[in-house]
Amino acid sequence: MRTLEEVQATLQIAKLKEEDLQKTIHCLSFGENVSSADYCLMELDDTLCKHIESGESLVIRGDTDERAVLCSGDKTYDLKIADTSNMLLFVPGCRTPDQLTNSQESSHVVHTQIWGFCNSYWELRKHRPKLKKLKKLLMENPYEGPALGGQEENTENRYTMQDLLERIQASEEELKTHLETIHACQIDGYWRMLDFDYEMKLLGHVTQLVDSESWSFNKVPLQTTLDELAPLEPKEMIEHCLNCYGKRFTENDNIFYALHEDKVCRGTALLLLQNAIKFNLKEFQEVWQQSVPEGMSTRLDQLKSVALVDRNSRPETISLLRVEDLSEDTLERFNHLFTLREKWTEDDITPYIQDLCGEKQTTGALLTKYARSSMQNGIKVFNSRRPVAT
Repeated sequence: MRTLEEVQATLQIAKLKEEDLQKTIHCLSFGENVSSADYCLMELDDTLCKHIESGESLVIRGDTDERAVLCSGDKTYDLKIADTSNMLLFVPGCRTPDQLTNSQESSHVVHTQIWGFCNSYWELRKHRPKLKKLKKLLMENPYEGPALGGQEENTENRYTMQDLLERIQASEEELKTHLETIHACQIDGYWRMLDFDYEMKLLGHVTQLVDSESWSFNKVPLQTTLDELAPLEPKEMIEHCLNCYGKRFTENDNIFYALHEDKVCRGTALLLLQNAIKFNLKEFQEVWQQSVPEGMSTRLDQLKSVALVDRNSRPETISLLRVEDLSEDTLERFNHLFTLREKWTEDDITPYIQDLCGEKQTTGALLTKYARSSMQNGIKVFNSRRPVAT
């Protein structure tokens, strides 16, 4: 081990003045069996540091064929290795200059052992949760209603919240939010998606009851609805349907739901479009309006991100195109969109790229990076920056 005199001699050779340095001098040495593979370093921002210091945990998620992500309770981060030209040393008990005091009058040597070293560290970047896989898993065994007499329910491919957390690259809060978005519900402890035809059947029961009782769509009584429809469907399913397509409120200690016109109209449109490749737009709009409950009005802007209108075809057409069915990879998404249509207006393409935006990123910035703009009949349109295979 080096003595103070040996350190002072080294300072003289290096032409450094002892008075310009800290009084505490760390003399480092490698411990036995030290390896760079023993430790991994991760760089955390202030938010994640406080998260760890408060006793919360961070979880690394991903299947063997996926790039790992790191999740806190409510956010998802990409993990990327960052190399550094400086060797990073792990020195337990080592104090940084701001932790040292120069209260001692003379210099002294502290012998410290290195426990490990690294030439890289994990860098975190906030990223969109990867949720497309969630619907794929839940659609392996969609819920089609209670089993009929004598039939056994399929118990395969059912997932608890813990199962989903182990398979989906998202934080728990992001996962729960998306389960609500896709109208999933918990049945016997498992998260299930309703078969779409069954979901529409439930909605039909509700809207027909509202019509027959001459209720306002903005004030549907929960208990009466459950009692009236109990012979047809489980009460839990009726209430789930009301939660999906309405907003719950309380008045005079009674619970009511205000049905959301846009959601009901949107669901009806999806039912009409699901089996048609293309639909004559004018005919579709007529059938659609006739299919929704009386008193509700259909509008094409209710179908943003689920259906695409072609104004250039003769006659004009509409077809099913759901953003949830598109790739989560930005480049793949743009390539697919430009395969479907060579030129897009900003209004048409925005609903299909909005979810790709990261923090503080706009759809305009995405279009600038992945598309080329031009004017067509006085309207700005966007096409691919590269040739697209059709």
